[in-house]
Amino acid sequence: MPRTSSRKGPTNSSASSNSSTVDLFRAGSFRELDICEFAVLEVKTVIFVSDLFELFAASGRAASKELERIDQLFYSYSSDGSSMIDPEGIESLCSDLEVDHTDVRILMLAWKMQAEKQGYFTLDEWRRGLKALRADTILKLKKALVDLEKEVRRPSNFADFYAYAFRYCLTEEKQKSIDIESICLLLDLVLGSQFRAQVDALIQYLKIQSDYKVINMDQWMGFYRFCNEVKFPDLSNYDPDQAWTLILDNFVDWLKSKRG
Repeated sequence: MPRTSSRKGPTNSSASSNSSTVDLFRAGSFRELDICEFAVLEVKTVIFVSDLFELFAASGRAASKELERIDQLFYSYSSDGSSMIDPEGIESLCSDLEVDHTDVRILMLAWKMQAEKQGYFTLDEWRRGLKALRADTILKLKKALVDLEKEVRRPSNFADFYAYAFRYCLTEEKQKSIDIESICLLLDLVLGSQFRAQVDALIQYLKIQSDYKVINMDQWMGFYRFCNEVKFPDLSNYDPDQAWTLILDNFVDWLKSKRG
């Protein structure tokens, strides 16, 4: 019995030693595996960052090429390679776009460019508009005009376009008003397709009245508000006590007098 007992001691010690060795070996394997996984992850990260930089670089090169084509298109219409497209150049542009120079879409294009001077496009204005429209060829610009018209006619954009149309027609320094004849043409161009009856009546009134020779911005914006808010032709909700311009009060009185 004692002999048997003495044999069990070394056996347990050996098993414990072997177990510790195995545990250490396993722990070492895990550490080795962690290092390998980290190395693989590091390589993948380097590849991802490299691909990302290449993507940005490719995008930058594409944008640069697009801008180059936009500039080339600009200089094909500018006079003698200047940094301005003049009225003659705009006529040529309209011809290539197959639209009349009085077409409202040309005014919409000027709005998109935020062109400041009527009949002229600067290089910066051209770039601003054509980059926004993603148009670097005449064919692309021609197609973009369709979507541009839809964009402008959204209620959220149209009021801004309507105000811009007035400012764009201020051709003289410090000019703040526009003559009646020009206003009638502008009303027909900008509002005619949306509010035909109101525009026709307003133009008729403007041509026969003698109190006003010019129209200012407040009166111009009042016309737009009138078309949007007042029931026409019955005028049942027109309230003269509201903040209407005097010319609109006179216009409504004239309409009512016509009806007797």
